[in-house]
Amino acid sequence: MSDPTASELPDAARDGRLSYAIFQLARAHRGHAAAMLRALNLHPGQELLLMQLFDRDGQTQGELLERAGLDHSTVSKSLRRMQEAGLLTREPAAHDRRVMVVSLTDAGRALREPIADMWRTLERISVRDLTPEQVDLFTTCARTIEKSVRDHSRQTPAG
Repeated sequence: MSDPTASELPDAARDGRLSYAIFQLARAHRGHAAAMLRALNLHPGQELLLMQLFDRDGQTQGELLERAGLDHSTVSKSLRRMQEAGLLTREPAAHDRRVMVVSLTDAGRALREPIADMWRTLERISVRDLTPEQVDLFTTCARTIEKSVRDHSRQTPAG
């Protein structure tokens, strides 16, 4: 019996089966991660910002933007929500009042282990039917594909 959740490759994607598989994988993975994040009262992407702050608290909003790899509007909206939830503070930098420094509160720091546990659980779910060698190969391939797409995006302006 076939998996009822697995969708067949649409005819229009026939010449893009790898890209379609990546899309389907990303959608399923992100959907499961989003459900896990909701249990922590977080929205997708907020955990990425928190993880950057766990590694180096007191970053500027610009540094977080660059390190998390998210767009400006997503970061601004996420930081505002997280500040309202009491997870972080944003204060003007001493050297330039236009620059905002983002720092964790005790409530934000308390999410370090729950977020790490969430990622460990998501990893166990994701790799349960793979060998360690398959995980290594997939990770290498995924990074290569990501680099190729990013390099192409830099060379070809969107529009």
